[in-house]
Amino acid sequence: MRCIVIDDEQLVRELLSDNIAQVPFLELVATCKTAMEAADILQREQVDLMFLDIQMPRMNGLQFLQTLPHPPMVILVTAYEQYALEGYNLNVLDYLVKPFPFERFFKACNKAYELFRLKQQPAMQEEPYFFVNVEYTLVKIVVSDIEYIEGLKDYIKIHLSSAPYPVLTRMTMKAAEEALPPGAFVRTHKSYLVAVRRITAVKRDLVCIGEKEIPVSDFYKDNVTRLLRRP
Repeated sequence: MRCIVIDDEQLVRELLSDNIAQVPFLELVATCKTAMEAADILQREQVDLMFLDIQMPRMNGLQFLQTLPHPPMVILVTAYEQYALEGYNLNVLDYLVKPFPFERFFKACNKAYELFRLKQQPAMQEEPYFFVNVEYTLVKIVVSDIEYIEGLKDYIKIHLSSAPYPVLTRMTMKAAEEALPPGAFVRTHKSYLVAVRRITAVKRDLVCIGEKEIPVSDFYKDNVTRLLRRP
């Protein structure tokens, strides 16, 4: 994590710099004597964590924090306990009261690092799905669960890997195709849409999903040929 120290006392800046140097997951970007120096650093550098003093000339740490539209994580470092509540109302991560031992400093850093790692993890994306009407009930169909779709005039059968029987719903093949992610399914026949990832073999006039054989008509044969040419 890239961090900065903001404190008007030189001895405190030196102490914090030394402590930061002992924590392997911290990188010190700069030390600042005033909030205005820190504002300049924040505009030019990526900063993940601030060690911020409260009592400083011209603008104190809490006032400075309120001016930042998107502040990094903050650990307050101060000699005054009475500001703790106000600090937490500003969503500071921790509050170190001077003088503090290294163990207390390291505990605050670990808390910041845990939050930092959580923020770095990509958000879990929900799998694509859509709903179909089955006997006056809306049934959720997860796209990755579909093996193939079979057209029957005004109805379709959705064959799922998780269910022994297909889902029958009133829908056209065109509407089904539009509900599916582009490129994830191949039309092999006027009555069949097949999940590409489920295909295990391709024969002359058939595609296979395990032991299931699905016809390939002359009109849609080029679709399957293009599929075979994919890298």
